[in-house]
Amino acid sequence: MDISYQHRSIFHIHEALSEGLSHFSGPSRAALIYAERPEGALHLYDPQGLMDGWQPLVEKFYLKSDAWREGESVIDQAGLPVQPLAQKGLDLAGLVSRGGRALSLFYQMWFTEEHSTLCSTGPIESWLEHAVCLLAHDWAHEQWFYTRNSYYVIREYARHAIRDYIQDLLDRKFGLNSRIEVYPVLDAVLGISKTREEGAWPRGTVVFIDPVLIESLNYMVRFPNPEKLRLSNFKHVRKLMLAVENSDRKLVSDGRKIVGVIRGTLPECRLTADFRGGHGFLRISGRAVCSFSDGRFHSTNRKPRLVHLEELFLESAVLKSRRHALFKIVSSIVERAGEQRHGATLVIDLGPTPIAISGQRLENPIDLCDETMLDLAKSLSKIDGALHIGADLRLHGFACLLDGKSIEGENRARGARFNSALRFSAAHENLIVVVVSSDRPVSVIHKGVDLSAGPDWEPLSPCSVEPVALEEWLAGACDLV
Repeated sequence: MDISYQHRSIFHIHEALSEGLSHFSGPSRAALIYAERPEGALHLYDPQGLMDGWQPLVEKFYLKSDAWREGESVIDQAGLPVQPLAQKGLDLAGLVSRGGRALSLFYQMWFTEEHSTLCSTGPIESWLEHAVCLLAHDWAHEQWFYTRNSYYVIREYARHAIRDYIQDLLDRKFGLNSRIEVYPVLDAVLGISKTREEGAWPRGTVVFIDPVLIESLNYMVRFPNPEKLRLSNFKHVRKLMLAVENSDRKLVSDGRKIVGVIRGTLPECRLTADFRGGHGFLRISGRAVCSFSDGRFHSTNRKPRLVHLEELFLESAVLKSRRHALFKIVSSIVERAGEQRHGATLVIDLGPTPIAISGQRLENPIDLCDETMLDLAKSLSKIDGALHIGADLRLHGFACLLDGKSIEGENRARGARFNSALRFSAAHENLIVVVVSSDRPVSVIHKGVDLSAGPDWEPLSPCSVEPVALEEWLAGACDLV
């Protein structure tokens, strides 16, 4: 096979995978380790440096052991197309990986980032498995048409990845006879989520039950002519959801139509769509699979990404007994602001004595360990200006004005709240500023730097980065050390 075609095929699938996962989960990198033949050398394609720092474990698994070469062989019977044999991913914390073997390409292992706010890694694993199949297929058919087609397929694979993951779970847990049709359910979830009733977004729960189990349920209400209540009639279903809004009641569907209303215990074999206004969650057997909003599925559990804040607390001089409480207080305020879609700024003052900040000060600082006072602080966060929270777990002021000299790294696209926080934190290194935008992004700012900012990757061209021999990559890492 022409090596330039190989590199072009890897480039297109890698690019599509990174773009698709970035839409689904936020900025995401991808990398590939592969060997063309059983006796051949391993190569790494990692243009964005995802595997940097993993050299010792990669060397242990691939160069100090031949276990990766072993396993069931792929056999071509009568020249028929052969599906790649799936390979379990490596156990690397912070990475999701899946691989496979095929006649055309002996070994592949794809990697991507495991974001801290994933509902489940399942859909992403299914996505990587499909990348394995498409690359093996492209190598078997050395034609430009297949390569370009694979790019579009893998880039827009989110809904199919969710379906594949759900179907695999249904097959493994409940047998191949499960009759829940997943694609109509996914279409209905997005369709209903975008349908307003008198200007209001849907709230409530719709449960999708295997048709075999429908008759065994204990209904509050059963509709006599369910064939008229088609799930595809989003407007009608949206109206019916008024019956279960803000309650523990649930609409029941067999995946094609609405059957009735139920309350109480549900069978384990079920899909659940939990609508919460402008967003919602899809679950299988009570376990979250993904969220949905704005007419798309997303991997996020919609909790604020505060990993950097937690790390700063661990490195600070704040008493160990107070760190967890402080993190819990800040997380609670940030989460409320995000759910109610209003902007908020929190100044977390880690000094022994809180500094003076221009704004509305309090005669007696509020104890934020008191749930009632914490709820008050959440309401105060809606007022223009920042909350001033001390390491003593108290609120010292609100509507605080943040100022400072202009610094590098300001982003005019982010507005005054964000840029003021950058300037103020640059002038006070014992402070951490958390900024919640009204459209939900959360920034953790320290010493004038937004620690939550995603990486800014330059667009790649097919010739800009080529696969390298794995031994060469590992040797280069040793030279740097």
